[in-house]
Amino acid sequence: MKRFLSFTLTTMMFISLFLCHSLKVNGQAITGEELKAQYIKDWERAKSYTLDYLNTMPAEKYSFKPVDSIRSFAQQMLHLAQGNVNLMSNGTGQERLFAGRTLEASAGAQTKDSVVYYVTQSYDFAIDGVKSLDVAKLAEITGKGNNKLPRYVWVMKAFEHQAHHRGQCTIYIRLQGIRPPNERLF
Repeated sequence: MKRFLSFTLTTMMFISLFLCHSLKVNGQAITGEELKAQYIKDWERAKSYTLDYLNTMPAEKYSFKPVDSIRSFAQQMLHLAQGNVNLMSNGTGQERLFAGRTLEASAGAQTKDSVVYYVTQSYDFAIDGVKSLDVAKLAEITGKGNNKLPRYVWVMKAFEHQAHHRGQCTIYIRLQGIRPPNERLF
């Protein structure tokens, strides 16, 4: 119940924000366009940070799994890429890249070059999607079944998802005796 109330309050706040297109912070208005610009900045930072992860892991270790029952490093990153596309398409309305494919299950997608390609494409898809978003539509409900959410929530879920899976890859890199890239908040 607590979680539902928190989600509801957060949703109402963002709907109000985007329906009004501005928010007062310290006496200054923040517009939907300024928030959109911050989303773009954050997605560009996340792309660069993730590419650092991909470049830190040696190519011959992309198939590494800390234990047999979990994804390999390549599969984690391909899952991240597919999540970027699928979640962001719900938020932006863009037609999905890689439609009909499960990248992490594709044997041909497991090499370092392929993983870097798919991950880069997924971040470009996310960034282009945010750039083309009409801030007046951020409160619009999209999705299917029980997953009908406002567009801005899909964008936030996509960002959360990629950060989660990139974070999981920290241990993969450390288990190779390599120091992972430093966190980038800004």
